[in-house]
Amino acid sequence: MSIYTLAISGSSGVPYTRRVLQQLLLSEHEIKVVVSDAGRKVLEVEEGILLDNKLENTYDTLLAWSEVNKPKGSLEIYNSKDVSAPIASGSYPVTGMAIVPCSGGTIGRVANGISNGLIERAADVCLKERKRLIIVPREMPISLVHLKNMTSITEAGGIILPASPGFYHKPKSISDLVDTVAGRILSLLGFENKLLKPWLGVNKGE
Repeated sequence: MSIYTLAISGSSGVPYTRRVLQQLLLSEHEIKVVVSDAGRKVLEVEEGILLDNKLENTYDTLLAWSEVNKPKGSLEIYNSKDVSAPIASGSYPVTGMAIVPCSGGTIGRVANGISNGLIERAADVCLKERKRLIIVPREMPISLVHLKNMTSITEAGGIILPASPGFYHKPKSISDLVDTVAGRILSLLGFENKLLKPWLGVNKGE
């Protein structure tokens, strides 16, 4: 059984988060979720999801949002200010972490080792422990400051995965586009999935 951390920060793109969370919950793994205050606002604006301050209520809301009645493994939700959570320690055996979506501010703090919340601290731990860290920015255009911060994270061992869907598989819906990004995120976490069809060459993958 693996342990995956999924964080939501204050950037547009939570449909990607929903698909990743859904796939993780349908597996027999331990899933840890952290939502920043800005991430809560994005969930409200983009998905109409209102997260209660009580973690037990957030649990039910996230399950309903991801359309999973009961996780096959386990789901645990942490307050974004709780830097005493297990995932804030390098001794905790997390397999990998994805921040979906990841704001420019969060990228800047992770790049510079500024852990003023659980999301940044958990990401910092993944980097120092050489665990998989997937950063998913959606913001555009990208400034030189953002590029330098992304370079720093990449040099430290993290992976920058822009929320940029592909079109070679001839998507027929927004869900198809979401799946191309969600599938990449999961694959890079080391999580097997069937969301993203591999490219087999012209006229061979249809």
